[in-house]
Amino acid sequence: MTDSRPYVGRFAPTPSGPLHFGSLVAAVGSWLDARVHSGQWRLRIDDLDSQRIAPGSIHSILKTLERFGLVWDGEVLYQSSRFDAYFEALNTLGEARKTFPCSCTRKQLSGFEIYPGTCRGEYNVEPRSIRFSVGLGTVNWMDAGLGLMKKDLASEIGDFVLRNAHGVYGYHLANVVDDIHQGVTHVVRGADLAPFTAAHILLQETLGGDKVQYHHLPLAVDERGRKLSKQTHAPAVDLMSTHSALQAVFVHLKLPMVEQGTSEAMLADAIVHWRNRPRR
Repeated sequence: MTDSRPYVGRFAPTPSGPLHFGSLVAAVGSWLDARVHSGQWRLRIDDLDSQRIAPGSIHSILKTLERFGLVWDGEVLYQSSRFDAYFEALNTLGEARKTFPCSCTRKQLSGFEIYPGTCRGEYNVEPRSIRFSVGLGTVNWMDAGLGLMKKDLASEIGDFVLRNAHGVYGYHLANVVDDIHQGVTHVVRGADLAPFTAAHILLQETLGGDKVQYHHLPLAVDERGRKLSKQTHAPAVDLMSTHSALQAVFVHLKLPMVEQGTSEAMLADAIVHWRNRPRR
């Protein structure tokens, strides 16, 4: 069934440092998809946790996007201004009996890839965090980049954190609440976030949000095969070599090379190639 809603995409970087090549791939991929569908491309800054914000990084992100011709639509949405909405959503989930308090410390959970359910059903515990109760079953979705995806809730997702011990709202909750608020219809992002998609679909359904179409892009890695990130010391995008950086992004996205010119001209050519690329 074709989605008849106007296309709304988004890019939501965390301002823990300047944009690196991996984040530029996500930005370009999501921007191209929005433009091919004559849609909107929203910019959202994931500044939920003040401890993770690097000084000057928000300004750097905005200037980098502008330098590469990645113009966004509407006002920038800062998640640090949305705490009331997250609080309301957390209450809604609680009233639906989809949450429970968790007293587990990080040390107690070390060694577990998936939350073992220690506090599930124990509503009289001293809460450190609030978790979403995923229940049993599977979540399936057709991913535009990865094909048919299937996740088992109990063994692959587990009861995830909605608000942590420091009172910081979790990425999953804020991400979904803001996607609903902004009317996001399509999410194009790196493949490293694919494992979280089942959690996002669960939250969207529970909070009454419309279905979102997902497209996960090939992951950018360093010479040791590690995901490019702040933790792996990925270098900032070179603003003096925008042509080379864009060409590298197009190669990574398996798009044909385009003639060098302004960033705007190169992106215009890339839109044509993105529209004509093979589909799953």
